[in-house]
Amino acid sequence: MEEIKRPIVYMCFSTDIIHSAHIAIIEKAKALGNIVIGALPDEIIASYRRFPIVPYDERVALYKNIKGIYKVIEQKTWGYKDILRELKPDYLVHGDDWKEGFQKPIREEAIQVLNEYGGKLVEFPYSKDKKYDELDAVFRRQLATPDMRRSRLRKLISMKSCINAIEAHSGITGLIAEKTTVYQDGKAYQFDAMWLSSLCDSTIKGKPDIELVDMTSRFRTVDDIMEVTTKPIIFDGDTGSLTEHFVYTVRSLERMGVSMVIIEDKTGLKKNSLFGTEVKQTQDTIENFCAKISAGKKAQKTKDFMICARIESLILEQGMEDALTRAFAYVKAGADAVMIHSRKKEPDEVFEFTKRFREHDKVTPIVVVPTSYNQVTEEEFKQHGINVVIYANHLTRSMIPAMKKTAETILKNHRSFETNDMCMSIKDIITLIPEE
Repeated sequence: MEEIKRPIVYMCFSTDIIHSAHIAIIEKAKALGNIVIGALPDEIIASYRRFPIVPYDERVALYKNIKGIYKVIEQKTWGYKDILRELKPDYLVHGDDWKEGFQKPIREEAIQVLNEYGGKLVEFPYSKDKKYDELDAVFRRQLATPDMRRSRLRKLISMKSCINAIEAHSGITGLIAEKTTVYQDGKAYQFDAMWLSSLCDSTIKGKPDIELVDMTSRFRTVDDIMEVTTKPIIFDGDTGSLTEHFVYTVRSLERMGVSMVIIEDKTGLKKNSLFGTEVKQTQDTIENFCAKISAGKKAQKTKDFMICARIESLILEQGMEDALTRAFAYVKAGADAVMIHSRKKEPDEVFEFTKRFREHDKVTPIVVVPTSYNQVTEEEFKQHGINVVIYANHLTRSMIPAMKKTAETILKNHRSFETNDMCMSIKDIITLIPEE
């Protein structure tokens, strides 16, 4: 009875590892009362920080086995408002690192709720020992291994239901995709994955987007990006080439740690889909494309790798019925996801496709590339049952005008002084590049 009557001390954990700094703060908190640990679900951590290496159930088991822990419960949101009102702990214990920075609004909200019922916030100094950063870095490096990276896309889609990916075409753009973070409302937002576009890979090399850049060169780009990043990669496989060639592409990408290849149901010399019917483009037969998908699936060695079938029916004005017929056939042939492509300025036909597809298939992920209908938010896509949103060429498109303007400014002024405000410092660029 004495144990039950002790004050409730609440702490929230999202860590994959428990080190001495965590134990130290737990020891201090034990003096206040019975410690209840709130464990964040995988999808919350993946949404606002990084992919959790240790899954939720194992983290809960880990926390339960720490000496002095009274109970472990689920904290379903990043903020503390709901859990504090439900549990009404006497004390909320946290490190003092959230007094400033992006978590400050969460702290202020927590204090407001504590004041509602008379709870108290207790903050302990946050440990800044480098050995803990090094320990965390060791865990982060595991995310870069082929097996860990390859499997994460499926897991992320399952966790979050809708994820995003941004185009990368080099090591430095991969680092931008990897490290860019925006802090809003006490949360950290990042890209979930990277898209390796054949269009952008060709453009950076100054070559036309007609599958001229061979797979050996494109695999080199994959290597360059993988060497310095950890996030899942979605590979633009164009048409997949001949079925016999596609089999080897699948095996190579899977072995490298790529998560998904997307192939489009067209044949012949590739023309960019945004040209639509302005140029001659030929759609493959359903039978041939299904055979290509099936051959690719049979070539896989793991269950993690995904083949996505890109449907060009709306681009080529073949109609919604053709798009849906193909989608269901491709899934039956083994496609792990379908991508519906459109060059319309409004998302209406994409949403119609999704609605009708979901009437018969609630599970298969749907991928979109909203280059033309870019007014739609990720939350809206999620509400319509779409699972992957790809920003397909934005780093390339934003880079070229900036470089062109810099070059013109130097020529105009016969010096580089006027470009100072256009250029990032070399020091800042170098900080993006990992030392090891």
